[in-house]
Amino acid sequence: MLAIVDYDMGNLRSVQKAFALLNCPARIVTQPEDVLQADRLVLPGVGAFADAMKTLQQTGLGDAVRDFIRTGRPFLGICLGLQLLMEVGYEDGRHAGLGVIGGDCVRLTVDQPPWNLKVPHMGWNALNFPAVGPLFKNVPAGSYVYFVHSYHVQPVQPGLIAATTDYGGPVVAAICRDNVMATQFHPEKSQGVGSIILRNFAEWSC
Repeated sequence: MLAIVDYDMGNLRSVQKAFALLNCPARIVTQPEDVLQADRLVLPGVGAFADAMKTLQQTGLGDAVRDFIRTGRPFLGICLGLQLLMEVGYEDGRHAGLGVIGGDCVRLTVDQPPWNLKVPHMGWNALNFPAVGPLFKNVPAGSYVYFVHSYHVQPVQPGLIAATTDYGGPVVAAICRDNVMATQFHPEKSQGVGSIILRNFAEWSC
């Protein structure tokens, strides 16, 4: 079973529909026990870091996600679902994350000189790959995907960075460590390229 975690912060139906179009049915789950029964798990998200962590903690879903990751089964985080993997997030204060990946989540500062770019970063940007990982099989460097975010992650270990994009300098677009993959962009909104990425995850064997 491919499961999508519902913690009141995600565009769940868009993600579910994107997998369905690939003939990969996905079930939306709300209970910790259902998370732990999944074969593959997706943590999507649109919203605020602190509110998301509060919900994950109160429902027990945060512990379930951590326990699932420890089993070695495939895990995919999307947008806020990537950011929550960090140890700390700095949106509206300092807040503990899930602590799966060492590092933090901080606001983009490219709306300041010399860049004077818009925040949130919203729209299509190209991917660059330090090394080709399983999530990006058959995805050429320079492929465009869709971003909507004001915060970005800074992992302690640069070797975990699976993709970057350029927005006033390099911005982490994806990370990969063992069975954990996560993207800052939205593959479910990234048309053909996004479909390849989601299929790679659905077929990925850790």
